[in-house]
Amino acid sequence: MRRLYVMDTTLRDGAKSLGITLNLDEKLEIARQLVKLGVDIIEAGYPSCSAGDRDAVRAIAGEIRGAVICGFTRAVEREIDCCAAALHGAEQPRIHTGIAVSPAYMAGKLKLFPAQVMERAVSAVKHAKKYVSDVEFYAEDAFCSDPSFLVEVLEKVIAAGATVVNIPDTSGYAAPWECGDLVTRLMNEVKGIEKVILSIHCHNDLGMATANTLAAVKAGAGQLEATVNGIGERAGNTSLEEAVMAVYTRRAAYSVELKVDTRKISATSRMVSKITGVPVAVHKAIVGANAFINVPEVSLEESLKGQAAYEMIKPAVVGAYGNRTVLSAECTKPALKKALEELGYLMEGENLEEIYLRFLDLARHKSEIFDRDLHLLMEKIKVDSGAISVKNISVTTTGVSRATATVTLDLEGETATDAACGNGPVDAVFKAVERLVGEQVYLEDYSLQSVSQGRESLGDATVKVRYGENGLVVGRGISADVIEASAKAYVNALAKVRTINRGGDGQVQESNN
Repeated sequence: MRRLYVMDTTLRDGAKSLGITLNLDEKLEIARQLVKLGVDIIEAGYPSCSAGDRDAVRAIAGEIRGAVICGFTRAVEREIDCCAAALHGAEQPRIHTGIAVSPAYMAGKLKLFPAQVMERAVSAVKHAKKYVSDVEFYAEDAFCSDPSFLVEVLEKVIAAGATVVNIPDTSGYAAPWECGDLVTRLMNEVKGIEKVILSIHCHNDLGMATANTLAAVKAGAGQLEATVNGIGERAGNTSLEEAVMAVYTRRAAYSVELKVDTRKISATSRMVSKITGVPVAVHKAIVGANAFINVPEVSLEESLKGQAAYEMIKPAVVGAYGNRTVLSAECTKPALKKALEELGYLMEGENLEEIYLRFLDLARHKSEIFDRDLHLLMEKIKVDSGAISVKNISVTTTGVSRATATVTLDLEGETATDAACGNGPVDAVFKAVERLVGEQVYLEDYSLQSVSQGRESLGDATVKVRYGENGLVVGRGISADVIEASAKAYVNALAKVRTINRGGDGQVQESNN
């Protein structure tokens, strides 16, 4: 079987979803999880886009081992220079550069003739090769290009030293049979194609990104590019978990082998959803809450006998172990450690002690602790570890709509208290937090959901706040008290805005690869 490589572009193309701004710690957290998942290449960002992206690529390149770290650029020498500098500490660096090749993009966007595009493509690859041996070239809007011109461009960049050639369906326009036909043609006509890897990058505007990717793989593509949960601009990108599990489940049909550890899929999906604030639809394949729930139209006994016919993928294969009752307030520290290890969390020493104390506090509010509660406990610790934290909240209400909230925060080691009135408890708390933190934002979205079982379930609050002209950040908060969960989410968001405003993060327009 031939090897199929997986490039994850969650941190680059996926991060453009809804204009969300991820901070450095969040990007590193996702990158670490992607290594555990076993992806081959992590596209860490677009260094020339902003100082934040440049710092993130540099940090990921310096820390992450076990995967190729890729930086994105346009076919512009200064951008390639910037990308190379950011990738300097990478164990396996790759520069991903390219240019548009369709008539509409060349004339309307670039205002270049085909010969000029060809020259820039070759020049960009040659310049990138001065810094790294692994260079990927993308032919933007490849599926709307003249196939003969595309063949010529790919031959030239391969001769210039490209090691991977990427044909993106930039507008999400292609159909599966067109993807298969184009890959087949390129594999047959492009001189030197056998020396490089042909990659496929699809967008989901017509709902066919995953199908198009799989058609390309079947026809001979050696690398697929995707994002966790399929997030991305407009309708999103190829869903990594769907493409991987389609290949994993039908290995013989595709005649390829993967390095991905499928047991880490559910945890990765959950992490990306929480960090980005982009929810996973309950009916989404592989990672949706209903993905492994069957509603029998026969008796329970007959349903259980025939369950294998309905479950071609066992939940455990993707790390979806259900929601078992595991622990209570009487559990010991070793029992908690074992339960966390089964869920993929390795804890020792002081970290385990802190988690155990928080677990006991949770157990005082909940008589039964489920797997999902433990996942949320671990997420809660990450959220609560910021420079700003909630110390105390007091709310009084007048009638059904007016409320006054008094909030005490730990502001980078100093305790501060303020009060505000609002249209209900949550609005009052948010206004008090704004007064304390001192950041002016616009609340774009607020959601609250129960995320475990029973009347004692935890509340999971998510806020999206807009700052400046176009910045958007996500805040999360988890607590048995819904007002406290909401306050923590707002504090989490405003703390991120405060950090961004102190450091600055101007951005430039990115290519729509």
